[in-house]
Amino acid sequence: MEEFLKRHRWSILATGAAIQILTGIPSAWGVFQGPVRQEYGFEESAASFILSCIIGAFGVGGVIGGYLQDRFGPRMAGLAGTLLLTAGFVTAGFLPAQKPWAFYLGFSVPVGLGCAFLYPAVMSCAQKWYVDKKGMATGIIGGAVGFSGAALTFLVRWLTNSWGIRSGFWIMGAILFLVCAIGSSLLQNPTKSEQANTTKQTTPKQDYTVGQMLKTKQYWLVTASVALATPAVLLFSPIIIQMGQERGLSEQAAYWAIILGAVGSAAGRLTMPALSDKLGRKPVDILLFIGLAGFSFAFIGVQSWWMIGVYTALTFCYAGQAAVLPSLCTDLFGIKNTGVNYGFLALGMGVGSIGFPLAVRLLHLEEARHSIAIGAALAAVVCLWQLKPTQSKKI
Repeated sequence: MEEFLKRHRWSILATGAAIQILTGIPSAWGVFQGPVRQEYGFEESAASFILSCIIGAFGVGGVIGGYLQDRFGPRMAGLAGTLLLTAGFVTAGFLPAQKPWAFYLGFSVPVGLGCAFLYPAVMSCAQKWYVDKKGMATGIIGGAVGFSGAALTFLVRWLTNSWGIRSGFWIMGAILFLVCAIGSSLLQNPTKSEQANTTKQTTPKQDYTVGQMLKTKQYWLVTASVALATPAVLLFSPIIIQMGQERGLSEQAAYWAIILGAVGSAAGRLTMPALSDKLGRKPVDILLFIGLAGFSFAFIGVQSWWMIGVYTALTFCYAGQAAVLPSLCTDLFGIKNTGVNYGFLALGMGVGSIGFPLAVRLLHLEEARHSIAIGAALAAVVCLWQLKPTQSKKI
């Protein structure tokens, strides 16, 4: 296997993309939400919180999955994630109605953990094979994450229309197990000598441990920015179909918000990491957060198809900053412990995805969603403006 990967390192990117195109569950949650509400009898807020719990579990799982990846290799982390992801989908088909807490525990937690185990496994493995082109490598795999929203939208609609949401969960579980198990079995880190062939002068001088990283100001600034990115998209994505109908679209047309949003996400993930290779992680990230603030403001009053256009721009910026994060992590804190270090940075995503929707729900701030999104994005710009390199290399 190692000799094959040396000659064909592109296969790591292909494997990672195949896994990620089926695991972008958060990107496509809007298409799950209607059938889940109807079948399980959940209120809108309870159904929307399923997504928040998935992303919250993703944040926690990123730490655990990153440790598994660094300690036992990407194959072990990927296979563990596959089992958790499959278990969540299979369990969902058996869960009782009117019990949202059971859905959070039986579906959201294992699915979020499973996605989190798989994401750093493929991302860290790809970065180690492409130390010389980290942005490009993460961009290709990140693009698959973006396209997964569109792919899952068509797949889930077909499954639920043909067999219902419960059977759809079981079939999805089988598909995920097959693809992710095969893909994970192919993941393998390069040897130190092979990694050195592509590293040259691109590797930071110091590899930070988690303890060292947590003592830096840079860690807290980046983690805060990750949390502050979430309101611009995640306060709206669970209800985007409903919003489309309220703003003049038919139900059928409103589904294009998810599909085109996925296209925007894929474009952001494909292009922004590669652009950050040339312009720097910090300038590109700041530009994307300014975009989040600006498009969040435009999102307030747009109607009909214009709403979908602005939402697509929001997903582009949100996905772009998320895709730059793995490369920013290694630029700041080195590549040796990148799996677990990235997991700790991703905790910001979990905090933001649960904290902001929960605050909106408990404080009855539904009418202030847009203002929260604008303010959070601008606060992230302030955080990133203060970010300084930890290595001699610029960021």
